[in-house]
Amino acid sequence: MNAVLTTLAFAIAAGAAAAGNAPADNAPAGDDGWRPLFNGEDLSGWRANLDPDAFAVEDGLLRVRATGPKRAHLFYVGDAGNGEGNGDGDFERFRNFELEAVVRAEPNSNSGIFFHTDRTLRDAKGHLATGYELQLNSSARERRKTGSLYAVVDLDRSPVDETNWFVVRLAVRDRRITVALDGETVVDYTEPENVERPASRAGRRLSPEGGAIALQAHDPDSVWSFRSIKVRPLP
Repeated sequence: MNAVLTTLAFAIAAGAAAAGNAPADNAPAGDDGWRPLFNGEDLSGWRANLDPDAFAVEDGLLRVRATGPKRAHLFYVGDAGNGEGNGDGDFERFRNFELEAVVRAEPNSNSGIFFHTDRTLRDAKGHLATGYELQLNSSARERRKTGSLYAVVDLDRSPVDETNWFVVRLAVRDRRITVALDGETVVDYTEPENVERPASRAGRRLSPEGGAIALQAHDPDSVWSFRSIKVRPLP
């Protein structure tokens, strides 16, 4: 009897420990308003515009690696594809929000998180035409480093070691965009009214209606992993 009770107690303790170590980001949205976008199991709620094999779930992580020369993007669609939520049938729209992701990269890897974007392309390579890109880059050949608001506020040195897990926090509040890495703010930018961009970046602006969140697969040599991705709306 004592052996049975001991075994049972061990099993209960082990189950409690496993539950305590489970990634909270994959739980349903709580009272704090955070909603997980990645469930740690599959790509439910996500849809690629090109190169769908560039995105896969392995060992509970969302792995991003292009299989060809074109840029591919994984859009969060949520229930938008079913005509529900805040989507237009192609993706879910986010206007004012916070996004938090836990990420890491293999050496010399390039990626990005796009926001206020859509599926419009600006060239044959597959670059997105609209919205902003939060740069993720451990590549020596790309001068715009992790944390940059690509081609708007560029960092020439990375504040983190991308080969270790780190936390990215993006916030959009009306015309203000902030980026924090491991709790340190690295970008605080307010988009001017009637902002003008170079012709090649004409769509790099916030949309009054909000836009999509999308992850970039940059090239076959770049590998990024996302352990968790969550979002919460802001007023």
